[in-house]
Amino acid sequence: MARDVRAWRDAGLTNINVSVDSLDARQFHAITGQDKFAEVMAGIDAAFDAGFEKVKVNSVLMRDLNSHSLSTFLDWIRTRPIQLRFIELMETGEGGDLFRRHHISGEVIRDQLLMQGWQLQPRGRSDGPAQVFRHTDYQGEVGLIMPYEKDFCASCNRLRVSAMGNLHLCLFGDGGVSLRDLLASDAQQGELQARIAHSLGQKKQTHFLHQGNTGITQNLSFIGG
Repeated sequence: MARDVRAWRDAGLTNINVSVDSLDARQFHAITGQDKFAEVMAGIDAAFDAGFEKVKVNSVLMRDLNSHSLSTFLDWIRTRPIQLRFIELMETGEGGDLFRRHHISGEVIRDQLLMQGWQLQPRGRSDGPAQVFRHTDYQGEVGLIMPYEKDFCASCNRLRVSAMGNLHLCLFGDGGVSLRDLLASDAQQGELQARIAHSLGQKKQTHFLHQGNTGITQNLSFIGG
């Protein structure tokens, strides 16, 4: 990222998401299996140098691994315009044991933020599912993505297209809608929009994670996430 981010900016890229599950280099290595913490940090710094005004940093909340590190994360974004997004660990078909060991509710982080004076921001119509908090003493902000919270799906406005060209209405749905035959030519844009619009009418009102039903998702890398 440090090598290429300026070229990405020049090519028209406007937003960057980076995964950083720990600010401790040794723990980062243990979680990711890669000893590349310094490279990731250098990439984020390079993004700001290249002109990006904000970088979103995703961190999956995990009990006994990083859930106790809130103060370290907050110190990091005090002088950096980073939106630090804590994401609840979600169960997948292959990750049941991991989920049961390490899941922790985002409510734990939310309660700590509110006690420290962070303020929940109004959600715009096109904003994503994160609950965003800001504090006057910090350049950065905190987002919480809590898919197990009641009515989470009611505010979800995200769709995903996999590398195979399938439209997934939910990360944890039963299947995808093929768009591949309509992605080959710009002349098919009208048909593509119509198929997507029709598919939205089939979207279920909620996922079924609370019942242990993870849909077709065996792991999040399966459809990119």
